[in-house]
Amino acid sequence: MSFSKLKKAAVVVWWLLVLAPNSCWSGDLRLLVVLSDTLPAYQSFANTLKQSLPESVQAIVLENPDEISEQPLADIVVSVGMKASSLAVSQSKVPVLVVMVPRTSYEELIEQKSGKDHAPSISAIYLDQPWERQLNFIQAILPTHFRIGILYSDRSLINMTFLRKEASKRDVKLITKRVLSEDELYSALDELLASSDILLAVPDNMIYNSNNIRNILLSCYRSGIPFVGLSQSYVNAGAIGAVFSSQRQLADQITESIRFFVQSGKFPQPNYSRDFTVSLKPEVARSMGIKLPTADAVKGNMYDVNGGGQ
Repeated sequence: MSFSKLKKAAVVVWWLLVLAPNSCWSGDLRLLVVLSDTLPAYQSFANTLKQSLPESVQAIVLENPDEISEQPLADIVVSVGMKASSLAVSQSKVPVLVVMVPRTSYEELIEQKSGKDHAPSISAIYLDQPWERQLNFIQAILPTHFRIGILYSDRSLINMTFLRKEASKRDVKLITKRVLSEDELYSALDELLASSDILLAVPDNMIYNSNNIRNILLSCYRSGIPFVGLSQSYVNAGAIGAVFSSQRQLADQITESIRFFVQSGKFPQPNYSRDFTVSLKPEVARSMGIKLPTADAVKGNMYDVNGGGQ
């Protein structure tokens, strides 16, 4: 066994010995949090994560992911965003937990690294929400709206077969429109809105970006079609609602994943965030003649629909 493997094994065994069942963590764990950028959202997330971690975890935040190879050896790397994750997976020699990256992007990243040298243990907590949860959310807030419109491009990487199957389980119909280029975005949107009851946003930065989102929202509002967003920022901008995982919820799950690693020597399997937040915009709903339930009622109903919430 190589010295590096012996060292890793010794670290894991030591952590298992010092951790009594159900006790607080003991000793020190060195955590390197690598951000993709210096954007306020990333910095805010790093601060939230540090607040969630026990005092025994020594967290160092790296705002320039290009410098990852110059950092002192850590026990675990948490990579935040796609750029940081790509560099961490390819350069880190210690376990990497990928966060704030959608599932499809994470799977592409792992596929690109397949067969190459990379971190010995890689896992993820996906940024996006599972389709089942999204559909349950729509059914909970708009139970009489049965035609869900989805605008997508080749960047969306949507499994339409799976999504149609999930929609069929809920007796709703999926109306889809492919956008080949940004030049045809609004003509495709108008066509889709004419045959839909709802527009559901999907992670696709060709369609849903800062240049387009305001006009998309205006088109929906003028057509009387509720727009379901991806985050709190969409709701703030005028979406009728969104289901997402907050920074605190993601940070708490990262802490649990690190605890699991300390106890078992590996991360949990890649998965979506277990907990989620419901945000609604009642004033937008009222302008469309829609009465929304409370956010608490919606979240409760999401667990009741088809065994949902997942």
